[in-house]
Amino acid sequence: MLRSEFMQFSEVFLALGEERFAQLLRNISLGKLKTYQLFDRVKTRLRVVKLNSEALRKGEPRFWARLQEKDDEFATELSQAILVSHLDLIQAVLDFLGVPHENGFFAKDIDGSKYLTEGWQQRVYDQFKQQYPEALVLFYVNHLAWELAKPEQIFEPVA
Repeated sequence: MLRSEFMQFSEVFLALGEERFAQLLRNISLGKLKTYQLFDRVKTRLRVVKLNSEALRKGEPRFWARLQEKDDEFATELSQAILVSHLDLIQAVLDFLGVPHENGFFAKDIDGSKYLTEGWQQRVYDQFKQQYPEALVLFYVNHLAWELAKPEQIFEPVA
């Protein structure tokens, strides 16, 4: 469990661990990166000559090392690549929580406290862990908490 006054986003990846991180990389949709015009930006940020599934797989140790160096800009770009690849999960979670959004995107100035009530993370995890990869559900729960609630610790589910 990580604790800090202002948690950096790279800490979300690090807390999930290297195995889950590798799973998240394997689930990036190159087609969706192109659709949302993120392909070239992600390719540049990852520092790869060619962005494909093999480059993602082979680059995983280098990417992990950058996260360990607390490269938050890198972590943010990488999180966008993961999230746009799974807008279906994002929309489902936001609907489940009652958070107003447009196709998975919500206003940046939204007050999350009225939607992220006591125990929300566990409820979301329990609801979606069978439908989506566990690493992805945990990543999004922690990402949403980071964006709306500014938590002091990383969520780990109760079995």
